[in-house]
Parts: sequence; C-alpha cells; structure tokens
Amino acid sequence: MRDRAEEWLRGALRHTPAPNNWYLFPYTVAGFLESVGRGDRETAAARQRAVEHLENWYRGEGWYTDGEMPAFDHYNGWALHLYPVLDAHLRGDAGALAHYGARLRAHLEGFALMFGADGAPMHYGRSLTYRFAAASAVALGAVTGHSPLTPGASRRIANGSLRYFLDRGALTGDGLLSPGWHGPHDAVLQTYSGPASPYWASKAFVALLAPAGHALWTDREEPAPVEEADRVLALPAPGLLLQATRADGIVRLHNHGSHHVRPHQAESAAEDDPHYGRQAYSTRTGPTATGNVADNHLAVVVGGRPSVRRRVHPLGAGHGDGWGWAASWHRPVFADGPPMVPGLRVESVTVARGRHELRVHRVVGAPDGSLVTHTGWATGPDEPLVSSLHGLHGWDESVAGLIRAPQGTAFTRWARVPRLGGRSHGTSVHVALASLTTEPGPGSPAEAVREVRVDGGGRSRSCGPGAEPAPGSRSTRWRSATRSGDRGRARSPCRTGARRGAPPRRTSPSPVRPRATC
Repeated sequence: MRDRAEEWLRGALRHTPAPNNWYLFPYTVAGFLESVGRGDRETAAARQRAVEHLENWYRGEGWYTDGEMPAFDHYNGWALHLYPVLDAHLRGDAGALAHYGARLRAHLEGFALMFGADGAPMHYGRSLTYRFAAASAVALGAVTGHSPLTPGASRRIANGSLRYFLDRGALTGDGLLSPGWHGPHDAVLQTYSGPASPYWASKAFVALLAPAGHALWTDREEPAPVEEADRVLALPAPGLLLQATRADGIVRLHNHGSHHVRPHQAESAAEDDPHYGRQAYSTRTGPTATGNVADNHLAVVVGGRPSVRRRVHPLGAGHGDGWGWAASWHRPVFADGPPMVPGLRVESVTVARGRHELRVHRVVGAPDGSLVTHTGWATGPDEPLVSSLHGLHGWDESVAGLIRAPQGTAFTRWARVPRLGGRSHGTSVHVALASLTTEPGPGSPAEAVREVRVDGGGRSRSCGPGAEPAPGSRSTRWRSATRSGDRGRARSPCRTGARRGAPPRRTSPSPVRPRATC
C-alpha cells in the first residue's frame, strides 16, 4: 500500500509544471517523500529545481515574481512564501527556515498593511476566490516567529479576515464556500477556477500549527497596522504604493509595477485583466467588470477606440513622513484596429498623503484629435463611500461626469465611476486629485493643495499648503494634492520650511521630474 501511494505521489514529480508557483507543488511532494525515508535523486532534483526558480524570482524586500511574469499579488503570501517556509518548519531545517523566514518577515513589513480595519484583504490580483487564504502568510509568520508583527496583531489580521468573509455571505445555505468574494461573483474567477477552488482558503488554518499555549492564542488582539495611524508606504521592489487611513480603515494600493503579461507575450487588449491593469485598488472597492467603464484608469481614445494598460514598466517609488510616490509608464493598447500607435506612451505618477491621491499623467506621441479620459473609484449607491475626482490640469469640464457601471463590482450590484476627459496632441499633461473615503464631504482640492505648475517640457510640479513656488521656472499654475518636501529623488518644485527627514529610500527617477528647493 505504501509503495502504491509513493508511486502515485511521484507522478507530481514527473510532469512539467506551469512556469510559476506550481513548481512548488512537486517541491512539497518531494519533501514529504524524503521526510518518510523515500527520497532519492528524483526527489532531490525536484526540490533543487524549485529552489533555483525561487532564487531567480526573488526581487528583494520580501517580494517574488510569480514565474517570469511580474505579478506581485496574493500568491506571494499564500504560495511563494508559504510552501518553502512551511516545508522548512515541518522538516526542522534551521538553515532553510532562517533563509526563507527572513524573506517572509520582510514581506510582512508591507503586506500586513494590505488589510482593512474591517478585516478585508486587498481586492487585487487573481484567485481572489481563495478569500481568507490571504492571511496565511501572517499566520505562518506568527507560528514560525518570522514576523515583524506582535502575536496580538497577527491574530487580529487572521481573525478579522476570517470574520470578514463569514459575516458577508461567503458560505452557501449548505455551509459551503461559494466561488466568489462575499457571495457568488463570477467576475473574480479565472478559467482554471472550479467548485472546490474556494477551499484554498484553508491555507489560513496554518495558524493551527501554533500549540495551545502559543502567544498567538494567549495574547490579546492588538490593532492591525491600518488601525494604528495614517500611513503611506512605498514598496519599490514590486512597484506598489500603499495608502492607509485610520479614520475610515481603508487601505489603497497604487499599482506601478505589477502586471499579468509573460515576457514572450504580445500586449493584447483582448486579454485585459481588470485585477491587474487598473492603477489603483482598495480593501473597500473592486474593479468594474470587463465591458463596463474601467475604474481608476487612464485611457487614450484614438479614433473612438479607448486604450487599456497591460505591461507596466516601473520607474521607482519612495516615501517620506506621511506621504509617498510611485511612477511607471506603459504603451496604450487597443482592442480594435491596429493594436498600438507608434510612439504613443503614457507616463504616470501617483503621490499619496492622507486620503488624497495626486495622479499625474504625461501622454507622449498622441495623434491629433486624441481624447484622454481618466476615472476614479467605483462605488455603489448604497455604500457609505465617497469617491471624488477633481480635474486640476489638462481636462475639459464639459466631458466630466459620473458614469454608470451596470454590472457593478464584487462589492456592489452596480456602481458609479467619476470620469474626466481632455484633448491631447503630441505631448500633454493631465493631473487629477482623487479620494476614496467614508468621511462625510469630499472637501475642496484647496484643502490639500496650493499650486501646480507644468513647465514647457510637459513636466508637472506641485506645491502643498505652506510652500512657495521656486523662482525661475516657466509654468502654468494649478492646484495639486501633494505637500512639499521629499525623501526620494522625485521632488517637489517648492520652497518650504518643512524639516528635512531621514535619508532617502532606494528609488528610481520618475518620468515627471520636478526639482525641489527645500
């Protein structure tokens, strides 16, 4: 019987996995066979192959790519960290646990901020039907001791994530997990999703490896990171910018580095994925469905054809005291007619502080008569959310309005999306101030910004309250959403009395190159 079971398990070692985290399946099976005295050259080769891939995929700061494709999403936690750390823990391999555990700790420094105060994980990336599996890396960090979180904070995140879904209809009348998000929702599923896919959520129960007297169970729950204070955190390795506000418990993710296009693949608009292509995601909203107006998206409309964003090229990220930025560029791709316009590209920067988001886009190489549209957060009519989008530069007021998304999101049956529009020819700059909050009244842009400048080269500059414009630059004036002072290389063009902060984080230059005099 044991020989037959072994032979059946070895089938996992003799197939070529999909070129991503699937290589960790034979790695885990081979590890089990070795643990029961049935290891050999075949099991050793399967494990070595996976280890080599993991090393190639590691990008630093606790983040892996999922194969050669830079999709930085929940698979980092529930697969790329989970399998090697759990394997090392169960095998008692101190060397491997120290190696992979250090990476898990670094990952949780940022990932722990991706849970809202209500327990919701970030609604972003694929396989979201796995739901509370998102907390598995947090739980594993607590079990192994490789976590920057206290046991009480780890428990808060793990418990909160589980409660979030159980309280919102994740179980059917038969007590089964349904394919979807809160309840059934086809838009979060992939072609490989099946009726049992939601049960990958069971990865969260890795927490049960902690013995009864473990601090994960005995310590009181402590606040999750989003519940402690407003925070903006740049993650340069994956090209992400996290923005958390304590008052409403919302965490927002601004995507300037992650996409779902393999290196050998062409950028096809027909394969646009709403869970990667949008420029921002949150713990309280989901992307609108394919076929509806795209939320949090800048489109170049050429000949009536709106573009999508597929391959994202990161340009850097950094943060200072209470604010941060991230930048990227992409080639607009079109579904009908020619897939690309030669020379057309969009360079984008997001600057976040508090609940405000300054979104700056420079369109380069736009054909004459092109239209540029930009959208904000999608919210439902019954949700206690306020989504605002103020045009600051490069927009035509006659084009602005609220657009209905009849198929809604994972959070609401139908949604409304604020949209701006403006003309572009050659090079143009378009700037907007966005906000998503539960606080009453979106307020005026003047609350966040004092002035914005766009120089003759199409580069934008902004000054916050209490700052003065640096002299000697040709510009047009507008109001913007960032305060002056910077710790990164992309800086504000403002004179300010703000105190200098700590040394800069590792960053790369932004395509919008403001210069600071602080």
